[in-house]
Amino acid sequence: MLKYTLQRTLYMILVFFIITFMCFVLIRMLPLPTLPPGDIHYDVIMMRREALGYNKPYIEQFAIFLRGLFTHFDWGLSEKLYTGQPVLDVFLMKLPPTMIVNLYSILWTIPIGIALGICAALKKNTWVDYSISTLTMVVISVPSFVYAFLVQYIFCFRLRWFPLILKGGTDWFSFEMFKSMIPAILSLSFGVIAGFCRTTRAELTEVLTSEFMLLARTKGLTRTQATVRHALRNCFVVIVPGIFGEFIGILGGSLIIESIFSIPGVGSLTLDAINSQDYNLFIMSTCFYTAIGLAAGLVVDISYGFIDPRIRMGSKK
Repeated sequence: MLKYTLQRTLYMILVFFIITFMCFVLIRMLPLPTLPPGDIHYDVIMMRREALGYNKPYIEQFAIFLRGLFTHFDWGLSEKLYTGQPVLDVFLMKLPPTMIVNLYSILWTIPIGIALGICAALKKNTWVDYSISTLTMVVISVPSFVYAFLVQYIFCFRLRWFPLILKGGTDWFSFEMFKSMIPAILSLSFGVIAGFCRTTRAELTEVLTSEFMLLARTKGLTRTQATVRHALRNCFVVIVPGIFGEFIGILGGSLIIESIFSIPGVGSLTLDAINSQDYNLFIMSTCFYTAIGLAAGLVVDISYGFIDPRIRMGSKK
């Protein structure tokens, strides 16, 4: 297991640097953003560009970028949105709203999704199963920003239960702030609920029809006892790694949802960086989302071996 973990980690680091290099080169190929006349940060930014080797080949530019990253964790300066401010400071300032909104959505969507999946599996081929399965497919097929507009129209505009956009302020754990986050939380939740519902139903349905479940029933266990003791335990081998992946992925957030509800998080920062041609901010955001995606995949793969010791990942026959 240790060997497999080390191999997967090394592969993840290699893929991360390949993707980072490709994004870095593509971004540096774009025309540099022009600075407004009389900008007080003009001299600083121009010296910064010279130090980063903007007039040198892309390989040398990437080497300079990595050297600053490894020695000082320096991601450069913002040239447009937060002129002259370190990119890392801006990014860390925007990270908490993203984490809080996504964490709230995951904490209640995972239990609901699993519960609906269990209900559909236990009521297989009944109207309950058909209703849940059909609704799940519909929800998965619709993009999250569509739900955002529906939530805004129904709950914010027509019923006026919540504000249309996030309430301003820095107290992220106050009741008023949480209330203003509910529309964004709902918009992010539908897809997660549907995903866990479909996975749970598929796995539990397969387990319930397996031979060891028939053996458990013949030994005198009731249907509920056999389901709780054996079926759920086996199907969670697939479900629990997905939960780990979701918790790692909460850092990624949602670009579009954050913009719709004016959440000052990483997602809206990324879109603003693209629109304003703030390339240094965009490079860090791209690297961040890449790292989150790779880390989530790594955690999911490794967690299989810890959840079920019978699984020997990476072993050779």
